[in-house]
Amino acid sequence: MSEQARSSQSSDGSILPLLDVGQAAERLGVTPRFVRRLVFERRLAYIKVGKYVRFDLDDLEAWLASHRVEALGRS
Repeated sequence: MSEQARSSQSSDGSILPLLDVGQAAERLGVTPRFVRRLVFERRLAYIKVGKYVRFDLDDLEAWLASHRVEALGRS
C-alpha cells in the first residue's frame, strides 16, 4: 500500500474523507485563498486527484502542530 493511501485510513481501516480547499480553510480558520497560496508555495501537504487538490485531515493537523508557538514562561 502506498504512503499516500495509508495516511488517509483511520485506525479501524476505514478510508477517511479528503477535504477540498474550502473545507481545509475552514478547518484551519483561514481563507481559501491562503490555502491555495500554501499549496502553490508547497508549504502544505496535499493530494492531487486529477485536476483537484485535496487534503488529508492528518496532514492538516500535523501542519498546525508544526506551527504552534509556545508561550514564554515569565520568571
